[in-house]
Amino acid sequence: MTRVYIAIGSNLASPLNQVEAAIDALKQLPESQVVAVSPFFRTPPLGPQDQPDYLNAAVALDTTLSPLALLDNTQEIERQQGRVRKAERWGPRTLDLDIMLYGNDTIENERLTIPHYDMKHRMFMLWPLFQLAPDLFFPDGQSLRGCLSRLKDTPPERW
Repeated sequence: MTRVYIAIGSNLASPLNQVEAAIDALKQLPESQVVAVSPFFRTPPLGPQDQPDYLNAAVALDTTLSPLALLDNTQEIERQQGRVRKAERWGPRTLDLDIMLYGNDTIENERLTIPHYDMKHRMFMLWPLFQLAPDLFFPDGQSLRGCLSRLKDTPPERW
């Protein structure tokens, strides 16, 4: 099995319910087992500020699903929970599931980039991940602790 880390975010349609339902859905994935769930954090939106704060968390998942099969499953969970993909980047959403890391793999194709393309600069992704794997190293050898120490952001407050 491969250890995977998935970021979860929601700022519409009762974010707490959305995130809890997403975690329940991840627990039902085939060939997969949720190993740990981070605490929930409140973070300001990235991009347009005229939207509610986000609830952000991270999940550690062991799986034998391929990266693209896992992506298909996470996108189906988003769709089932009312996610409508729009052209607007960083807009409000019912649910966002991002595969941050898939083992120690580096993947770049038209559908998927792993590690997640900008996660090392996003406290709302790194801080929940740190709660699950404080000693983690990225595929390029950088430490999670090092990435966090370079950010000027204050760690987010608990939801």
